[in-house]
Amino acid sequence: MTTRRALRLLLLPLAFVTTLSIGSATELNPAAVTYKMPDQIPWGPVDARGAQTAVVVGDPSKAGFYMVYNKWTKGNHFSRPHFHPNDRYIVVLQGTWWVGSGPKFDPDHGTVPMPPGSFVTHTGKQVHWDGAKDEDAVLLIMGEGPATATGAEER
Repeated sequence: MTTRRALRLLLLPLAFVTTLSIGSATELNPAAVTYKMPDQIPWGPVDARGAQTAVVVGDPSKAGFYMVYNKWTKGNHFSRPHFHPNDRYIVVLQGTWWVGSGPKFDPDHGTVPMPPGSFVTHTGKQVHWDGAKDEDAVLLIMGEGPATATGAEER
């Protein structure tokens, strides 16, 4: 009985040290992997349209590949009809994103809901508009810059 007790007393600290080493974080080689945790992503302020952007890769104002997070805040916030010079590829990460096309702006009757997981292509030089209604919508947008927008609303 004493041998078992002594063995338990010896194994207890070993188990504790093993548990601590398993729980400690591994250091990643920054030459191989770079990352930002969600609280380290630099979101810009909410603009007049009710949108907020965080650049993840590249610079959307310049030529070349870019990726941005875009958050449309709830409360019927929408872009107006516009187009971009290049295709843009969008993944809905959170919330419902509402998408419309053509020069007539009508969020109540001219939009289609895109739930989380949806993949949308905004074809270059084609008119579209989009936004959020009763919940925030978070998107990942990828494309080739410059990501300019040209207004195309029906007057």
